[in-house]
Order: sequence, then structure tokens, then C-alpha cells
Amino acid sequence: MTSPARNPERTTRRLPAVEERSAGGVVVDVHEGSARIAVIARRNRAGRVEWCLPKGHLEGGETLAQAAAREVAEETGIEGRVLTELGTIDYWFATDDRRVHKYVHHYLLEATGGRLTIENDPDHEAIDVAWLPLQEAHKHLTFPNERRIAREAWLRLAGDD
Repeated sequence: MTSPARNPERTTRRLPAVEERSAGGVVVDVHEGSARIAVIARRNRAGRVEWCLPKGHLEGGETLAQAAAREVAEETGIEGRVLTELGTIDYWFATDDRRVHKYVHHYLLEATGGRLTIENDPDHEAIDVAWLPLQEAHKHLTFPNERRIAREAWLRLAGDD
């Protein structure tokens, strides 16, 4: 009798790993003397609302910074000028046929125009958009790693520890 550990039918196949890169950012506008950032809401697979920083895939020959500015504009309606990189978040997830190591590069952007809207989101992932006070963004963002990025933006702008 063949033991289960040696049975080829029971051997699990390891999915191939791929790497993906996205970019997004913290777009800052000063309103009535206070810095605020544009964030989006989307529904996760379970249907719960998540408040997040705008981000998405690179297109064509875009640089990470160009993709960040485009994604911010598409998902929030706010146009911005990239000031500096804030940091990179990486994580793993699996699909039916592969494991994905995702890297999301975040930039600090200065708002230069536009108005809050989700109408320009080509993927229709955003269900809402809002301004949050930068100093309090960490209280509203769903993911700890994005709260860390928002805090880094605050530290860069305010110089606080």
C-alpha cells in the first residue's frame, strides 16, 4: 500500500510565481490652512467597503511616477505633480493559476487641479472618493501598510516624529 505522502495523486502542485508592480500615491491639497488627501472607497470580494489610497497598474512605457499621477487622477479626479517617493508596499496573493508578489510604489503628489470624482475610473473599482485631513488619515484607511504610507507623507510635510 502506498503511503499518502508518496502518492503522486496527492502531491500538491506549487503554482508558478510572478511579480507585478503598481503605483499610486498620496495627493495633498491645502484647504483652509490644513493638508488633506484624496482617498477612494471600494468593495472587497466579501462586499465590505475599504478606504484606500489610489493606485493601479502601469500602462505602456510609463515610469512608476507617471503611473502614480495617472492613477490618482483617474481614481480621484485630482491632478497632481509628483514630489517624492514615499515607500513601497509588497505582499503575496494567489489566483487560480499563479502566486503573485505584488509591489505597490507610493508617491507624494501636490494637487494641481481637478475635482473629486470617480467618473474617470476606467475600471469602475472606486465607489466613492473623499478628502481626509492628512493628520487623521491613519484613522480612516483600511490597511495598516497604507496608514504607514499616509503617516510617512505627514512626516515629510510636517517634519514631525
